[in-house]
Amino acid sequence: MKIYKIIGLMSGTSLDGLDLAYCHIWEKNGGWLFDIKETKSVKYASEMLNTLKNTISLSPEKLIELHNTYGTWLGEQTAVFINEHTLEVDYIASHGHTTHHRPEMGLTFQVGSGQHIANATGIKVIADFRTNDLALGGQGAPLVPIGDRLFFSEYDFCLNLGGISNISFEVKNKRIAYDIGLANMILNYITRKVDLEYDEDGKFARAGSINTAMFNQLNNLEYYTLPHPKSVGYEWFLAKVVPIIEDTDDSIENLLHTSVHHICEKITQQIQLNFINKNQQLLITGGGALNSFLIETLEQKLGSTTKVVVPAKIIIEFKEALIFALMGVLRVKQLTNVLSSVTGAKKDSTSGVLFIPN
Repeated sequence: MKIYKIIGLMSGTSLDGLDLAYCHIWEKNGGWLFDIKETKSVKYASEMLNTLKNTISLSPEKLIELHNTYGTWLGEQTAVFINEHTLEVDYIASHGHTTHHRPEMGLTFQVGSGQHIANATGIKVIADFRTNDLALGGQGAPLVPIGDRLFFSEYDFCLNLGGISNISFEVKNKRIAYDIGLANMILNYITRKVDLEYDEDGKFARAGSINTAMFNQLNNLEYYTLPHPKSVGYEWFLAKVVPIIEDTDDSIENLLHTSVHHICEKITQQIQLNFINKNQQLLITGGGALNSFLIETLEQKLGSTTKVVVPAKIIIEFKEALIFALMGVLRVKQLTNVLSSVTGAKKDSTSGVLFIPN
């Protein structure tokens, strides 16, 4: 039985930093098992944060330059992590940081050059997990559902609350998944207006009340009416959501409270639309799972038909990094790691590019 020793790297749209998870992953009796051995989160310095936040406006030359320098930075952070814990590593699997996501144009881009990570660490790297699916006519997203199927199949629904909310579930042995819509991206945008990285435990949101006009505008965004497969990125947020926030003259507390209710309203609609059984369980991970006001609001909206499961903090915070580690293993073994039922591609694929260190 081969145990793959692999580090998963993840930087999400909420821009709260880089997650590193050193995992042991192995196959047993036709199923996949994991053990998260070590983890680390690296906050972005203000300069890096601002650069990543504004990548949408970079020139092509500056974007490629960032692709390379950010790749080196990822490699350096990974090397520090390895040295801190004296880790024995077979591979590194890196998602990179999404700067552009326009699947309707056949376009997605994640900065963080795999070759630069490999050269900085001296370890083989699997990166660029999305491009192949785009080339096959898919959305290139979401990717995490392969891990939901192989690692977390005991739950009826898997919900990730990162910068955006996405959901994953099985229908007649077919995995369905898509971006529901907003999550931490809108909450963090609002808190940064008062120089807060995020609203801890949702305490500011809890103190507010609903702004009905803003709530209705958010609920009526066209994206929510589109059929899946579908996914959204920062461009959509800037174009469609930011104007609603900026046109709403209200307190930070009310803006946050309204946003939390909107997020939970849209999640609840999707759970009810895809009702599985009266004892169904919803696993929630991602930074939003740590927002107690958001979780309480969601539980109230869902009622008794759905049990909300918030797992151990290590799973909440590092599930995505873990699953990119799994995707790296599947790529090495030439097994399917991207599901066409999720992305809308012509077929399932084995995605990711292998980079050898020099």
